[in-house]
Amino acid sequence: MAHKLEELPLFPLNTVLFPYAALQLHIFEDRYREMIRECVEFDRPFGIVLIRRGSETGGVVEPYMVGTAVRIVQVHNYDDGRMDLHVQGERRFRIRELDESRSFLVGKVEPVIELEIEESPRAEDLLYRAREEFEHLIQKLFARQELSIKVQFPNDPVVLSFTIANLLPMENLEKQRLLETTDTLERVEELIPILQTQNLEIAAPSYYRVGSTELKEWQSPN
Repeated sequence: MAHKLEELPLFPLNTVLFPYAALQLHIFEDRYREMIRECVEFDRPFGIVLIRRGSETGGVVEPYMVGTAVRIVQVHNYDDGRMDLHVQGERRFRIRELDESRSFLVGKVEPVIELEIEESPRAEDLLYRAREEFEHLIQKLFARQELSIKVQFPNDPVVLSFTIANLLPMENLEKQRLLETTDTLERVEELIPILQTQNLEIAAPSYYRVGSTELKEWQSPN
């Protein structure tokens, strides 16, 4: 293998976390309390992986092989040992081996490498369309709150693609496929029709679970 495998504690969940996205977690099981204490003590990341088979609480779990390593941003400890975590997604990994010798899963993982984007009319067109559709979506969402906003886009197309993906309502398997995709333009191309659909369905509030708090990094009130 081209990369030395890294040992990474794993937290299987019924959710997909994209790089650059934030997540709030409530930790109450003993095995994950132990895991988080070690991560905090040694300033280590852990990995969030989608569950393929099994349950979040107790029992044997089989995860999907691609997940996202997260950094612990903030921890709130309760007197009874429970914890609330704020974590930030940073990078993707692929599990090559699973170690089940501890109370929690540990993966021996390697990085998932994104393909370089070659400049081309197709790349320029896809990125332009994704920005345009996403800007329309954000403006429509904030128009309900009578706010005038200016959308600020990340310069990095990879960051842009994952940030858009994180804000769109999709099934977990669809998110997992996007997480595993290593071609930025392929990911963007898949996101554009979803953005278009959301723009058409903007009048139905039930399609949206995001608000001004989640979207604050995208807004710049005039």
